[in-house]
Amino acid sequence: MELNDEITINAPMAKVYAALNDPEVLQQCIPGCEELIKHSDTELEAKVVLKVGPVKAKFNGDVVLDTSGAPDAFSLTGQGNGGAAGHARGGADVTLSETDGVTTLSYTAKAEISGKLAQLGSRLIQSTAKKLAAKFFKKFAEVVDGVEA
Repeated sequence: MELNDEITINAPMAKVYAALNDPEVLQQCIPGCEELIKHSDTELEAKVVLKVGPVKAKFNGDVVLDTSGAPDAFSLTGQGNGGAAGHARGGADVTLSETDGVTTLSYTAKAEISGKLAQLGSRLIQSTAKKLAAKFFKKFAEVVDGVEA
């Protein structure tokens, strides 16, 4: 499954990049995130509860950031285990560009799932993933805009 989108954030690129690397900001924005622990500048651990159709699962996962292209671009890869509900792994490439103090964030994300979640059907999984991504970026834009105010 692959997702692509672009979002405009009313803040300078440096502030957006800093927010994307702030565990407190990310925890507020990730749907169902109960805990986000930063182990290093490139390693995070997350506990997230998600409901996909009839399946509700608590995922424990690890995320690794590649910031070699920062602050214009970075990527992340991660995997999560939801016990009997299944396993998920994936990654995203993010690019940032700024025009007149407004940042455009573009991303391409890929994910693979297994277990009970994979049995739900690709349409349900795809629509849920799109909703979760939209929810994250809407909240992220609100939080970063709020930081600016």
